[in-house]
Amino acid sequence: MSRNNNSPPTEADFSNDDDEHEYQDTYKVTNKKSLQEYAKLDAEDESLTKWKESLGLNTGKILPLEYPSDKRQVVIKKIELVVSTDPRKPILFDLTNDETIEKLSKTKHKIKEGSVFNLRITFKIQHEIITGLRYVQYIKKAGIPIDKIDDQLGSYAPNTVNKQEYIVTLPEVEAPTGFLARGSYSAVSKFIDDDKVNHLTLNWGVEIVKG
Repeated sequence: MSRNNNSPPTEADFSNDDDEHEYQDTYKVTNKKSLQEYAKLDAEDESLTKWKESLGLNTGKILPLEYPSDKRQVVIKKIELVVSTDPRKPILFDLTNDETIEKLSKTKHKIKEGSVFNLRITFKIQHEIITGLRYVQYIKKAGIPIDKIDDQLGSYAPNTVNKQEYIVTLPEVEAPTGFLARGSYSAVSKFIDDDKVNHLTLNWGVEIVKG
């Protein structure tokens, strides 16, 4: 399940290389500040002004936490696996509770070989601005590394009443074809920001079946 024809990754590629990844944003964030401090920063700095506008700062009242004392900064609510053969009925990964997350790790969703699919991620930001958020995915088949995906999701301010959630659709992936390509694939997905904080780890998988 790859987006290119490069050679498959080795075990070294699946090591914890996230510390070496650098995210480049339009506005270079040096030291993180509070929401109030960001709002008061130099209005004459054009790149800063555009950056704050892109984050939606000062666009409405910030939403309350998902539950009292919730310390999470990035709340991944759901992931939809959208398959080209039936795009109006995506496969839903409900991430709102531990039970459905545990069930996801034990389920293999069937995808026909050669299908084109992508992931649509719905999430909420709490407490502070998150910069350089990335989606990192490791894929294995029979314990052997097959592919690694590293997608930049962007930088986000806490959600407001005017913007209650964020939705990001990842680039398309084509399922492999052929007898040897069929079977079960396991995936580990992580959501990592440029402070190298991993906000969520998901274990899931798919089964590639004959078309």
